[in-house]
Amino acid sequence: MKDLTVGNEGRNILTFTIPLLIGSVFQQMYNIVDSIVVGRVIGKEGLAAIGNAFPIMFTLIALIIGIAFGGTIIISQYFGAKDYEKVKKTIGTLYIMMFSMAAFLSILGLIFLDPILSIVNIPEDVYPQAKSYIQIIIGGIIVFFGFNGTTAILRGLGDSKTPMYFMIISTLTNIVLDILFVVKFKWGIEGAAWATIISQGGAFLTAVIYLNKTHKLISIRIKDFNFDYKIFTQSLRIGLPTGFQHTFVALGMMALMKIVNNFGTDVIAAYSVAGRIDSIAMQPAMVFSQGLAAFVGQNIGAGRQDRVKKGLRATLIMSSVVSIVLSILISSTRSGLISLFNRDPEVIRIGGEYLLIVSAFYILFSIMFTYGGVLRGAGDTLIPMFITLVALWIIRIPIAWWLSDRIGETGIWWAVPMGMATGALFSFLYYLTGRWKTKAVTKQSGHSVGSLSQK
Repeated sequence: MKDLTVGNEGRNILTFTIPLLIGSVFQQMYNIVDSIVVGRVIGKEGLAAIGNAFPIMFTLIALIIGIAFGGTIIISQYFGAKDYEKVKKTIGTLYIMMFSMAAFLSILGLIFLDPILSIVNIPEDVYPQAKSYIQIIIGGIIVFFGFNGTTAILRGLGDSKTPMYFMIISTLTNIVLDILFVVKFKWGIEGAAWATIISQGGAFLTAVIYLNKTHKLISIRIKDFNFDYKIFTQSLRIGLPTGFQHTFVALGMMALMKIVNNFGTDVIAAYSVAGRIDSIAMQPAMVFSQGLAAFVGQNIGAGRQDRVKKGLRATLIMSSVVSIVLSILISSTRSGLISLFNRDPEVIRIGGEYLLIVSAFYILFSIMFTYGGVLRGAGDTLIPMFITLVALWIIRIPIAWWLSDRIGETGIWWAVPMGMATGALFSFLYYLTGRWKTKAVTKQSGHSVGSLSQK
């Protein structure tokens, strides 16, 4: 556990973020390895199947991820306030909530899978593989929530190294199982899905054993779980807007996938591959945002609001520099990167075009997420939800639909940075209002942290 309320702000955020970034990159390696193995062994139809599976899966779990995020913000603020009894109650409440919702989602997803698949207009040559892949992932979704929920709790406590170790173990296991199931056993796309579930389950089991034996605050035993209704409602207040935000993003991804699916398997496969590379490139901005959110949460909980602005400034500089470097690297090596997944010339051409356009604007994504990190760390998640709604559903998707009808799939690619620019601008403008300062859940000396900030 790391106390982020003392010491140099930029150094605190950087040292906290580096393990997060390493763990996050390894987490993305799940999808990367699946895509490389499937693209090389099964072909572009398999790539297209995984490309369609991701937005559907994200849609199913998005709301719960957001609610769980609300719990981690509460954990970070209580930890900053040194109220460890409330920290334990929040952790127990969060586990009960996640496991219950995971079981419900598995049942719901399996029952309504066919209607969901029909919505995104998946091509006939891709449909069977996409369905098989999603069925297996949905069946094992409870281990996903267990593993990712545990790492999120640890981050709320200021521990970014332990989740990194668990993620490395999980990813290396997934790589070995991918090669074993898909290449050696010839299980096809189902083998890639089983590799993901088994590796996540194994990592979660490892985390349970390790934390139960070594951690002072986290106990992953059913008998130790206590549900606190007040903390649950606080989690909903903070987490529901983020959950709806994730849901809007997920539904937006499905809507974009439906537009992409109109252009056939080559474009779908290229979009899937480019999206995997995109997700890696965007990880630093997202992880810096997570680190900043934990930093802001702890400092607001401790009544140290003076440190928030300094942390924001340091994060903006670090995240922007990384984004510019990644823009240059990816735009200059785009064709080689796409060919790692699939060597079809048309897939390489289309995917390279996407990366050339989108990578030039990574800094906008970085700015948007950095300001969003401050807002979420303070517990102000409602306005970021509306910003996402505007950027995605009023800007990105309508422009993608309109431009794709006139200039083809290239119009979809240009819609991406337009949405980023909108999100960055509105996040910055709302930060300037200062209203996020009044949203904390902890109390300091009889006053809310928000009240202190107004003096």
